[in-house]
Amino acid sequence: MRSRSEEEDGTAIANRTAYPRGKRVSLIPADHACGLCPVRLQTFCGLLEAEDLARFKYQGSTGRLKPGEPLFHEGDAADLVYNLTAGTLKLYKLLPDGRRQIIGFLLPGDFLGTAPGDHAFSAEAVEPAEYCRFARARFDAFVDTHPEIGRELYLMAVHELAAAREQMVLLGRKTAAERLATFLLGLFDRARARNADWEIVRLPMSRTDIADYLGLTKETVSRSFTAFRTAGMIRLLPADRVELLQRGPLEELASANAG
Repeated sequence: MRSRSEEEDGTAIANRTAYPRGKRVSLIPADHACGLCPVRLQTFCGLLEAEDLARFKYQGSTGRLKPGEPLFHEGDAADLVYNLTAGTLKLYKLLPDGRRQIIGFLLPGDFLGTAPGDHAFSAEAVEPAEYCRFARARFDAFVDTHPEIGRELYLMAVHELAAAREQMVLLGRKTAAERLATFLLGLFDRARARNADWEIVRLPMSRTDIADYLGLTKETVSRSFTAFRTAGMIRLLPADRVELLQRGPLEELASANAG
């Protein structure tokens, strides 16, 4: 079962993680649908010339999600691939005892659905979100004729594997403070990779969501935020924003027990 609020307008923009690599082209008119996409040049579709991008975009469609609305559920057939263009998604698995383990958060510029078969986790909107989607068969056929995209997908897979290994260390060996420091630095580093105002990041996810991701309780996460603020490492700002004040102490915490 899928519950999605979708806007089918024939527009699609391919996406990937927020770690730009390779040469990006910017030959799309400003009034073109892809030219208006705020994350196009951060994704692998930024590698495509205007003609190829025009053909590519008509192979997919766009959709929107309300907060709490699922994009798909664990066990659904993975016959579509997605790229997030706005908002935040959380990925989670339900454990046999009914508890929830959040395994990651997706931000604008992230690509989702590369693994074939059934989805191994659920994806749900943390805040209002927008995405592009493609039928897997059509997407794979396009990639087959564009090796530069295939290379980008390979690099994505390498990054995702490294992230999964880091998460194992995060949950297995680090203290609560070390886990939160690692999480925050990851968000700041992603913002810096996007050439954004990386010293201030948004945290649209709840403290409970962060706790489920880090394997902690909500109360422990709140205490750790307070400790970081009191120590002068971060400043908590309105609108769910966090400002980085001292990177060094956070890096020391994040690197502890990482060997």
